[in-house]
Amino acid sequence: QVQLVESGGGSVQAGGSLRLSCAASGDTYRHYCMGWFRQAPGKERERVAALGSNGNTNYADSVKGRFTISKDSAKNTLYLQLNSLKPEDTAMYYCAADIFDTWIRFWQKYAGFCGGNMNDSKYWGQGTQVTVSS
Repeated sequence: QVQLVESGGGSVQAGGSLRLSCAASGDTYRHYCMGWFRQAPGKERERVAALGSNGNTNYADSVKGRFTISKDSAKNTLYLQLNSLKPEDTAMYYCAADIFDTWIRFWQKYAGFCGGNMNDSKYWGQGTQVTVSS
């Protein structure tokens, strides 16, 4: 079992920055995709960034160049740096983890690349709210 806890959300003005954290605890897995999702009222959940255990990263076009996903393996923590924030970035942000005990199972689902749909990820955090005012 894995537990994910997000933090770092808040209210900022347009052009500002935030850093979201996702602390993972429980079982440790060698092969995984981890990602950040967001959902605003009336809109579909959107994957904004993903990071694989192989080091690959992927970003939604809407945030490319402004958001950066990273991890601190020693702290078992995933981060999302949000820069140049816009009002349309306002949403609840969720951390998700899809984990695998073998490389082949990871490959069979994701082909070694975490850029696809992660909506069926095994573990999800509770979310942290980001609000950007104009």
